[in-house]
Amino acid sequence: MTYIEGFVAAVPAANKETYLRHARDAAPIFKEFGVTRHVEAWGDDVPDGKQTDLKRAVQAKPDEVVVFAWFEYPSKQARDAANAKMRTDPRMERMGESMPFDGSRMIYGGFATLVDERSQGRAGYIDGVVIAAPAAAQDAYLGFAKTHAALFREHGALRVLDAWGDDVPDGKQTDFKRAVQATAEEKVVFGWVEWPSKPARDAAWAKLMSDPRMQGAKMPFDGSRMIFGGFAPILDS
Repeated sequence: MTYIEGFVAAVPAANKETYLRHARDAAPIFKEFGVTRHVEAWGDDVPDGKQTDLKRAVQAKPDEVVVFAWFEYPSKQARDAANAKMRTDPRMERMGESMPFDGSRMIYGGFATLVDERSQGRAGYIDGVVIAAPAAAQDAYLGFAKTHAALFREHGALRVLDAWGDDVPDGKQTDFKRAVQATAEEKVVFGWVEWPSKPARDAAWAKLMSDPRMQGAKMPFDGSRMIFGGFAPILDS
């Protein structure tokens, strides 16, 4: 099943074009290493939260934008092999020396796909989410995710994916666990919803928020620590 390497970073707004060039230059190398899909999405509708949010997750400054990104691999083994190559390839070292953002605040991790419901169509807008879910409630989360994926698809989503934390490292300054204040008994979930466009997404959310099936669902996790936002794809390779 598809294995996900997820990333969230803070990028200076003034560096958008430089960041895009950097990502485009790296994309063929990642593909060479085994990445089957590489998506970079620029923060567009990233709200402030009371307890947690994506901006705080990467300590974003006022002049920085949150980027939500991921690699897809055919398996964890393929991802591990790719990471081994990345650590020794001189091209990666050169790219690391010229990153147009502060890499020390980027958060990343490996995630095993739980739910991946999709149809045909290219994403024009993305809702990204990170959640802390009790490890013991994986089955309950899976049922919750499947039910909600069906609702999102019914309202026009092109793809809904939820991936369970598998290799989520602790960071010195930031990491996914701190981003959602995960306890030792919780796993980090990384997921997204792909929409045809931002207007389609906004119209769908208006319907979803009034759908009684959404209102009646009990979340098997602490929703107050969930972090989320809307993103415009700038690279889908």
